[in-house]
Amino acid sequence: MEIRRGRAATPEADQGATEAIVTAAASEREPLARVWQPHRQVAFGRRDARSDGYEQAMEAAEQHGFPATSRDVGGRAVAFAGETVAFVHAIPVENGRETIQQRYDDATALLRDVLIDLGVDAQPGEPPNSFCPGSHSLQAEGKIAGLAQRVRTDVAVVAGVVLTNDHDAVAAVLEPVYDRLGVAFDPKSVGSVEAAGGPDDPAVVADTIAEALATC
Repeated sequence: MEIRRGRAATPEADQGATEAIVTAAASEREPLARVWQPHRQVAFGRRDARSDGYEQAMEAAEQHGFPATSRDVGGRAVAFAGETVAFVHAIPVENGRETIQQRYDDATALLRDVLIDLGVDAQPGEPPNSFCPGSHSLQAEGKIAGLAQRVRTDVAVVAGVVLTNDHDAVAAVLEPVYDRLGVAFDPKSVGSVEAAGGPDDPAVVADTIAEALATC
């Protein structure tokens, strides 16, 4: 499977690069993946945009040096500190909604194997009041990784984020952001590969994820 690497010039261009992969996977009927380190930003979800404190939350992110962007999913805000590693796996499907849980299970298993290879014995789940709370996370000394999924009629997209050495920066910006959104958040719930005893180099984390995806 082809794995595309590197980030584009701007967050908006990054979104375009991801959508290009999704479009190509759907049209060519072959899976594609991308692994990169997104630009420094706080990406707000659709639920955030409906919150009364949305404007104030964006201002809080900007004040901490994190540009406010939006993402086309329903989850809560996610912070990318520049060292955070992200990946997307676009998979052609016929009826993708019938296999949502299986893709989550597969992605969770793959990511757990990646973290074990990095020396981190991460387990499914997350601490209370974690960032972008959800059912598909991995934790070790705090939440390290989260998964999300969106499904079209012709392609399913599994996306994930992995914190590498950036737990302090992510916790610091999300505390005021989540406060403005009225979402419970414990800064101590934020973990990272480094904090759990793994390498602090984002390139090593990205390479390990890419190698694992290439075998899918």
